[in-house]
Formats: sequence, C-alpha cells, structure tokens
Amino acid sequence: MGTKEAGCDCVKFQKSCLSAKFTKSALQRKYDGPNSWGKTYGEHKAFLEFSMEQYKDIQEFCKTLGIDFTASAMDVVSLHQMDSMNVPFIKIGSGDANNFPLLKQAAALQTPLVISTGMQTFETVDRIVQIMESANKRNFALMHCVSSYPTEPQNCELPRILWLKEKYPNIVIGYSGHEMGIEISTAAVLLGARIVERHFTLDRNQKGSDHKCSLEPLQMKNLVCGIKSLKHTLNSSTSLTITEIISLLDESADVRNALKCSTIEKIMMPCEMNCRDKLGKTLVAAKDLPKGHIISPADLCVKVSEPNGISAEYIDDVVGLQLTQSVSVDEPLFWDHMNNEM
Repeated sequence: MGTKEAGCDCVKFQKSCLSAKFTKSALQRKYDGPNSWGKTYGEHKAFLEFSMEQYKDIQEFCKTLGIDFTASAMDVVSLHQMDSMNVPFIKIGSGDANNFPLLKQAAALQTPLVISTGMQTFETVDRIVQIMESANKRNFALMHCVSSYPTEPQNCELPRILWLKEKYPNIVIGYSGHEMGIEISTAAVLLGARIVERHFTLDRNQKGSDHKCSLEPLQMKNLVCGIKSLKHTLNSSTSLTITEIISLLDESADVRNALKCSTIEKIMMPCEMNCRDKLGKTLVAAKDLPKGHIISPADLCVKVSEPNGISAEYIDDVVGLQLTQSVSVDEPLFWDHMNNEM
C-alpha cells in the first residue's frame, strides 16, 4: 500500500542542491554512524538525493496515479527548480523558516507556499508573515511543527495551533507532526489544523533516523480515514475545546500530554536543539571578505555550516557592520568577526 492507496492528497519529497544548502566544511564532516550512506555527510546526502530527471519521472508517475506531487525546497536553487515543475505548492521546511532571503524569493513566486515553523520563535514567525505581506503574497499557509524526531507527546504543544489561528486569522494553519502514532495528528485537526503532513515509510525498521517517526501504510490509511470522518464533527470554521478533544479521543494519555503547553508564546524548545545544531541555517560569506569590509547583503549566504555561526534570522543585524578580520568564502560568520560599535 502506498500513499495514494492510503488516501493521501499529495506526496512530498525534499529537494536539495547540496552546494547551495551546505558549506564545504559541512559536506566534508565525518559521518559514519549506523544511519550513514557515506563516509562524509556530503557522500551520505549525495547518495540519497534524487536528480531533477528522477523527480520529473516521479511527477509523471504521480500523475498516472492521480495524486499530487511536490517537494520541500531546501535552498534557493531548489526553490526555482521546483517552481519550474509547476507543482501545486512548495514547502519551506522549518530549517529555512528563518532564511529570509529564501523566503523573499519564495514570496515573489505565484506558486502557493506551505511554511513550517519548527525551531522558530514568535518573532521569527511574525517576520515570515511580514515578508509574505510585503510581497502581497496571500496563498501561503503556516504549519505548527516541533523539530524533534520523534517528538515526545509532552513536546508536541498542540495549543500552538490555537495561538497561530488567533494571531493570524486570515492564514491557513496546519500541522507537521513527527510524533509516534496518529492520535496526536487527529487532535491537531480537531484544534483547527487544515493541512496535515506526516512522514511515510514502508517499514519503520529501515535504516535511517526518520523511519521511526514515520507512518507505515496502514497507519497512514487510518489517519486519513479518521481525518475525513471528522467532517461530520467539524466545519471549516470550527475547532473543539481541549476538553472536548480529550473526551472524543477516549482520553488518550499521549493526547492529553500533547495538548499541554509549557509557555504562552512560541519559543525554540530544548528538544529541537539537536536538529537546530545539525541542520539550522547560518550566515556565511558569499565571497572572500577582507578585514575592514562593510558587510552588504550581497556578501552573505545562508547555509548549513560546520561549525554553526550567526543564526540566519540575524541577517539584517549583520548588514552594515565592519569586519575586524578577513573571512574566506563559505566560512561561517561570528559576532566577534565584526565591530558592533559602528
């Protein structure tokens, strides 16, 4: 059974241009653990990455099945490649939710966007919305997400969906889940999520860290059937109270824990730090920059770096500062590289 047989509306892959997404040092990092497909992280990622020709074949196959095809664009090159394929929407993953240059280019496209908000603060989510509104972009959605694999029920913090719906009443809100099982995703729909994204695998015991938090075919079918049955419970403008959801889902302990929230405002959670350290985007030099140089936007790229430098959301704070030392192309920038007193 595949995603089409399970009843899904769309199958989504991930598209990366490795040189645009990662610095050379990140690609050269030793990566020889049990989930590795290469001796370095670059070899591992190259082994797993589909070519554009393969994606076109997959898209054609999806057409024969009658299911939509798309992918997450993990860098600027991939963004425009996916846009050229006339996909129904482009996903911007949590790792790029603070990648403002990418978001600005995405906002200029006609293609709808679905943007995850894992690892991000309230301020960054608000900036995402500002970027979209400044470009008069209306066809986009925000996804509540916690970037932890798998996400423990107590870390799912589903009330964030209510917060996003209240804060942005004119924006479609969804849920991208990485928890085990399907009940928490069902609860997300009852709270008002109108897009649900889950990882899919044929076997959770396969090699790879994502398989354990993915749904197998029967689970995916049960989730889709369960969500579709909720049409009799909800209409497009209604969400249930937390008490009503717990009662409807037989008072599941996992659901009760997922419906708790540690803080009122959205923060980056401790359980997300591992993903942030591994795949969070950093400001890096787009070219060799000499000591004394005043940084301009053209001097900066946003990539996954080894080591991590200044987080991508601070790009506007860095522009205009003067370098106190030279920085080579593709190297991460740090605050002690520049004079903050200008």
